[in-house]
Amino acid sequence: MKYIISGSKGLIGEALKKRLDKKHECVLEIDQRLGSNLLSLDSIKLTPTTQNTDIFFHLAAWCKINEGTENPSLPHLNNANGTFNALEFCRKNDINKFVYMSSSRVLSEEENPYTASKKYGEHLCEAYRQCYGIDFLVIRPSTVYGEHHDLTTRLLTKWAINSLTNKPLVIYGDKDKTLDFTHVDDFVDGIELLINNWGKAKNKSFDICGNDCRKLSDVAKYIFHKEPVFKEPEIAQPQRVKVDISKMREFGFDPKIKLEEGVERLIEFYETEGKKWLS
Repeated sequence: MKYIISGSKGLIGEALKKRLDKKHECVLEIDQRLGSNLLSLDSIKLTPTTQNTDIFFHLAAWCKINEGTENPSLPHLNNANGTFNALEFCRKNDINKFVYMSSSRVLSEEENPYTASKKYGEHLCEAYRQCYGIDFLVIRPSTVYGEHHDLTTRLLTKWAINSLTNKPLVIYGDKDKTLDFTHVDDFVDGIELLINNWGKAKNKSFDICGNDCRKLSDVAKYIFHKEPVFKEPEIAQPQRVKVDISKMREFGFDPKIKLEEGVERLIEFYETEGKKWLS
């Protein structure tokens, strides 16, 4: 299988590419950290070597909800326009499979520019299926974390760094705020299951989590061994997140890495090879 991937240098993108490369051929990476951008996809031309690409994995996105609320153009340009450009690239280059990384936040009642941009992307996938025959998977991750220094400043990444540098662990909400955590290895397992069962899974949406819903106050005290600092909830941010993975169970999905183990691995990463980022 020949594939293209956007967001290949992020936490999920890097882990997914590493897994895919064991069996498949990556013909193109698109990531700002590599000097390429979804907003300039028109300038990228497939060569004879990269033609006949089978599938496009679209992971690149603006993921910081609070910054997107302050500046709505960020999720609009990077997520809404970025997804449109990715699908247009597929249409023009006869790539008939598309994997779209949405977000579990679209399942919450709260609406913000980020969730709106992700919902738009989901609808666009269906539009391109009906109009141009591009089959898709919509995948909605939930609080993915892992041993990777990710520039999107994910919660557990930030907390790991703060715990090692004696800085506070901040919760924007109350003591009952919850998130459903997912280790990146389990998450990539889920993606791989869906790809391997494309015929049954295509043109549907799937919520993927580690089936490990926790109160953030408990995570701070019992895993990071620190009392959290509570602040007012951020605008239009969900306070109770619990994801249903029953559809994934049908494909044999069984997340294995509980939060205690995952955080221990994350802390160890920052104490060793990730130590350079602690400052």
